[in-house]
Amino acid sequence: MASSSDATSSAGNTSENPESGSIPEASDGPARRGRVRGRRAAIMAVPAVAITAGLAILTAEGALGVQFAISGMPFTVTATELNGTGFEQFGGLDNMAEGSPNAGDTGGQVLVVTSAIKSATLTKLCQSVDLGGTNLLITAGGGSEKVQATDLTTDSTELSGDAAFTNIEIGNDASTLTKAGVKGPLGVFSQQADTVRIANLRQTNYATTAAVFKLPGLNLSFSSKGC
Repeated sequence: MASSSDATSSAGNTSENPESGSIPEASDGPARRGRVRGRRAAIMAVPAVAITAGLAILTAEGALGVQFAISGMPFTVTATELNGTGFEQFGGLDNMAEGSPNAGDTGGQVLVVTSAIKSATLTKLCQSVDLGGTNLLITAGGGSEKVQATDLTTDSTELSGDAAFTNIEIGNDASTLTKAGVKGPLGVFSQQADTVRIANLRQTNYATTAAVFKLPGLNLSFSSKGC
């Protein structure tokens, strides 16, 4: 990174002489080195800005899982078993609504892992959100019928369980994914597989979307305990 003194020297050597209209020759001294360091610093800063802007554009166009401003309140999802066909996973950013009281010191952004599944079934699904001492609790799929979802995406900060994949590919560029029909940001690390099975699934999520979500045996209640 260029220092403030280097930046001042650089600015002085690149301005035109108002009387002659000519540009003075650059020396090989500290000013030249400062100018080079300044240019390098600017170039290094571009990718971070581009990635943030790119994520916002991709979200707006529906290329990422989340297509809305998140509340910033995390919720827990558990299932005794998840089976899915067409699996993708990559990193991204979720954004809260402007002025959200949950923004904290991150400016309303949450770094998440997006998991996308083309078709999924879940056994004994439980979802809970802490409302401040009381939990809003949703359960479904505890009987003979399982929860079914298509074009399912979850944006998580934590995910655990016993996982098994078939035909997995690790290290893909997220913009080239094909298994679930969702594409992530260009240049972001990702993975995909033909199928996924996760036993004892547990997630901390900030968002979930699905084209179809069938919840047999749905029960919604308030509880002192979460999932």
